[in-house]
Amino acid sequence: MANKISLTNSFPSIEKSNELYNRALGLIPSVTQTLAKGPTQWINGVAPKYLVKGKGSHVWDVDGNEYIDYMMGVGPLSLGYAYPKVDEAIRKQLEDGITFSMMHPLEVEVAEMIRYIIPNAEAIRYSKTGADVTSAAVRLSRAYTGKNKILCCGYHGWHDWYIAVTARNLGIPEEVKSFSFTFNYNDIESVKSSIDDDVAAVILEPVVFQEPKDDFLHKLADLCKEKGIVLIFDEMWTGFRMAIGGAQEYFGITPDLATYSKAVANGMPISILTGKKEIMQLADEDIFFYTTFGGEALSLAAVKATIEELRDKNVPKFLNEQGAKLKNGFNSIAQKLGMDYTKAIGYNWRSMAAFDEKAGDPLLQKSLMQQEMIKRGVLWQGFHNMCFSHSDADVEYTLQALEESLNVLRQAVEKNKLKEMLHGEPVQPVFRKVDNFNMKPVKKI
Repeated sequence: MANKISLTNSFPSIEKSNELYNRALGLIPSVTQTLAKGPTQWINGVAPKYLVKGKGSHVWDVDGNEYIDYMMGVGPLSLGYAYPKVDEAIRKQLEDGITFSMMHPLEVEVAEMIRYIIPNAEAIRYSKTGADVTSAAVRLSRAYTGKNKILCCGYHGWHDWYIAVTARNLGIPEEVKSFSFTFNYNDIESVKSSIDDDVAAVILEPVVFQEPKDDFLHKLADLCKEKGIVLIFDEMWTGFRMAIGGAQEYFGITPDLATYSKAVANGMPISILTGKKEIMQLADEDIFFYTTFGGEALSLAAVKATIEELRDKNVPKFLNEQGAKLKNGFNSIAQKLGMDYTKAIGYNWRSMAAFDEKAGDPLLQKSLMQQEMIKRGVLWQGFHNMCFSHSDADVEYTLQALEESLNVLRQAVEKNKLKEMLHGEPVQPVFRKVDNFNMKPVKKI
């Protein structure tokens, strides 16, 4: 019988998941389309591999096991699975069509909504993935400044200009690699020391899990203005979650360009580029940024319905309040159990469990926690990505599951048996870690 949400579950049966996985091996490179969804980020042998249904904050795998989900599709489900108002908007648009031979009115209607929400949105363009719009922002920056180099901090997609700074940069010409560099978050001096007269743009995630310190973001904005460098906020995570207007609104900073996706359409594929008109107008004739599906109507209908719901229900406030219960609850439990080697960090709407190596390999600690949470019906990767459908009952149950799972971890650490207590293969290092961090531009001689 498939598992329900229960503290007394046995490990879930994942027979059908494994059957599909074996069929994918050798057919689909890495067997996944999204790294965070693939088997390297889940404990292989215990975690399900394929989900087939979602409703609210709950999902069901191909074997019928039910879980409370805290990944939320790796971010897009800001309201929850199968959210009635959004699905109704999609169904209504589906009756009239999906993609047309000319422009659709929703392109204008949604742009007008965004203009009043996002502080820098003097002009708006759409695409399909986050990488599309971050790359468009980089191209616009280069066109606007006449410069070439890009300084980045965070994760910005799979395109050449960014992946050049990571360990997985095979296939990228050396000439391309020579134009991309990184800097340290909360270290304005690392930015200053990386700037030369050929830097076109600074792009960063305004926050990931660290909070800005010593006015870092404001100093960065001032520095970019002083040096004539385009400032780009990559708001894939902060947009429409941190505040309706994203990090721009939250911190009171207006970047030159900003990029959005994930939360804005509750699961439908769309990305958005916003920016100051003097830069964005270069997309009229000077740069080429067009896609067949940029004006696809189902996603635009979902954006319109999602933004209305986020705004009318003040969803960011809810995410902050519900997320605080989990983040603070995790830390209270860890403190009560004397586990000073684990802590939930980040913002309330998206916190993460961090593990200190003094208690053993952090990935083994994370893997054991994930194993025990999945056993108890919680799909958990260490993140608490909150959505509007996470109920009080979900949170209360999750805290019970966390307490039991943390107790298992504590026992494993005390007995030095982290690896022995795993029933599957541990998770692998996440892709966000890059090589040669804080690289500096090569000075021209």
